[in-house]
Amino acid sequence: MSAFYDFNKLEKEWQQYWATNKTFNTKIDTSKPKFYSLDMFPYPSGAGLHVGHPLGYIASDIVSRFKRAKGFNVLHPMGYDSFGLPAEQYAIQTGQHPEITTQENTARYREQLDKIGFSFEWDREVKTSDPNYYKWTQWIFLQLFDSWYNKNTDKAEPITNLISIFEKEGNSNVNAVSDQNSTFSAEEWKNFSEKEQQLILLNYRLTYIAETTVNWCPALGTVLANDEIKDGLSERGGHPVERKKMRQWSMRITAYAERLLQDLEQLDWNESIKEIQRNWIGKSKGAQVFFDIENSGKKLEVFTTRPDTIFGVTYMTIAPEHEWVDALTTAEQKTAVEAYVEKAKNRSERDRMADVKTISGVYTGSYAVHPFTGKQIPIWIGDYVLASYGTGAVMAVPAHDSRDYAFAKHFNLPIVQVVQPKEGVILSLSKDKTLEESFDAKEGKLINSDFLNGLEVKQAVQKAIQSIEEKGFGKGQINYKMRDAVFSRQRYWGEPIPMYFKDGVPYPIKESELPLELPKVEKYLPTETGEPPLGNAENWRYTPDPTCHPEPVEGKKEDSYEYELSTMPGWAGSSWYLFRYMDPKNENEFASKEALDYWGNVDLYIGGAEHATGHLLYVRFWTKFLYDRGFLKVKEPFQKMI
Repeated sequence: MSAFYDFNKLEKEWQQYWATNKTFNTKIDTSKPKFYSLDMFPYPSGAGLHVGHPLGYIASDIVSRFKRAKGFNVLHPMGYDSFGLPAEQYAIQTGQHPEITTQENTARYREQLDKIGFSFEWDREVKTSDPNYYKWTQWIFLQLFDSWYNKNTDKAEPITNLISIFEKEGNSNVNAVSDQNSTFSAEEWKNFSEKEQQLILLNYRLTYIAETTVNWCPALGTVLANDEIKDGLSERGGHPVERKKMRQWSMRITAYAERLLQDLEQLDWNESIKEIQRNWIGKSKGAQVFFDIENSGKKLEVFTTRPDTIFGVTYMTIAPEHEWVDALTTAEQKTAVEAYVEKAKNRSERDRMADVKTISGVYTGSYAVHPFTGKQIPIWIGDYVLASYGTGAVMAVPAHDSRDYAFAKHFNLPIVQVVQPKEGVILSLSKDKTLEESFDAKEGKLINSDFLNGLEVKQAVQKAIQSIEEKGFGKGQINYKMRDAVFSRQRYWGEPIPMYFKDGVPYPIKESELPLELPKVEKYLPTETGEPPLGNAENWRYTPDPTCHPEPVEGKKEDSYEYELSTMPGWAGSSWYLFRYMDPKNENEFASKEALDYWGNVDLYIGGAEHATGHLLYVRFWTKFLYDRGFLKVKEPFQKMI
């Protein structure tokens, strides 16, 4: 007689037993090996769990139970990524506070997860929208604001170290990741006003505010990250997205580009995910070259990975967003250029990179001067060039770059071959002996290239860089495709950025004043003057302690100052949640040193590959930063990921 398994009765009894006895709760136990099993926590939507959620959770739960049975001390927590745009959109439609719908949705998720019977340690639950949690998200933001990246030590350091250098010797010997273009002496630094000093420091801080070209979605009333856009439309709702210059908070993830790239080799991750990150980081070696602009005194800067082909340059192309579009456009071309730029700005960078078939452009009317030959080179605008990559300008070599070739053929521009392929490689030629397609391979010998003639490509690259440096119009350089991460979001349901503005300069609130909680607002739309929704909050201003925040030298004395009205992006709270699980009730620090040292990093992480260029990069960046500043002993968040 076969035994009958009454799962309705037995599952309910055991789930109640686990909950009552806290069977899956764990604590630091150095007598056992630890195992940290983690799932990407869900965004609690009103629809409840979908099949993709338990698919991963079941896998991690099986491993967690197995490890417990093998004598491991297993940490297996769960929480909610509870800030986000959907709750806010619902609030706009109904007037209901996002917190209410978020609580309802998390309760539904919890009920469903409990019914499945996972071995989660619910006493460690976190919600990114809980002020007790986002207090520490804001705290990490302040640490980033208080840091700069020292290239000599290859790590982030306190901004006070940098100020000390400025006071002793100025900035001429500072080797930092920064946007500072001018040098100053120690004496000049001391004579700068407070405002001038703070604006200079913004050029070095790891989180900073500056004019940035962003993806603006008018329908959603906010900026979107590249990974939140598909085919020129917002992933959420399918609304049109346009490129727009706005004053935004950003983070210098680019300071960590090389470390993010190299440390991939240490990780037990799927190779395809690693390759996605390598391509997103986009390391390339080449040269920075300056081309004089005819009759202007200006120099157009380009970055090229093929300095060997410099004698094949027949035109220049700049991005539609390039800062010199107006300066380079002649009166005769003004109407055509303005029409083209207006049309081009509404295509996202991702679409422009992916679309190799659409060819469009417009001539500026201006010429650059070839640095070696002195010949005139027409300057065009084309949306296949991206403002965010390199310098936003390219030296076009149509014979040896497929996109330059397509552009040149379309607009009937000259094509000059400067690389002869190896024997056996047959090039397709037209009746007039010109190339019918570009020869992009980095192999062969140089022709039509003056002092580079006869050299193999690799030799020619080095020789060209050497000559460029000797003649003083450029230098060898390493570039990365990855850009700094835009951090501001013009919406309500997110972490307030703990900054206020004094005399137009951003200042941090004190750590003791965290969390800066979301104020109540009557409506969740931008204000009538176009400010983010937080602009609707009444009397939401910062009143500083004068002993800690002295008044600026310039400007009138005020009793209070405007807070930053943008909020943090969805990825902020998810960039460090793995560490909060280790010590979620700690009111004095994001996690204790004892807990962080014991649990280290995640031994098994399970989640979606679609997060490869968003969450998985950002959490690696924040982990490395916290390691640099001495808050962590681990350099990577997830040792193994599936």
